[in-house]
Amino acid sequence: MSIDAALSALAEPHRRKAIELLSQRSRPAGELARDLGLSAPAMSRHLRALRQSGLVEETSPAFDARVKVYALKKEGMNELRVWLDEAERMWAVQLAAFRHHIETAP
Repeated sequence: MSIDAALSALAEPHRRKAIELLSQRSRPAGELARDLGLSAPAMSRHLRALRQSGLVEETSPAFDARVKVYALKKEGMNELRVWLDEAERMWAVQLAAFRHHIETAP
């Protein structure tokens, strides 16, 4: 997964909301479209972008291959979480140094 691809996919508000919904449980594409107030083709485009970014995965139940069920892809979310943790640590160090500089400046 590319961090750039994940962040690009998450830049779109409907995709972020889809991720929030999928964090609760796996959902069929139609249910996501309904809950987000999107047409099936629009939802399909958003889900394709999320799949290509490595954040979600698609499966079909054995009883109906036409139904697509989406779930968060743990590996994709973990990589993003690691990157965000590293960025947070870097900013914490930078802000602590800045604070020290301000507090000790004459």
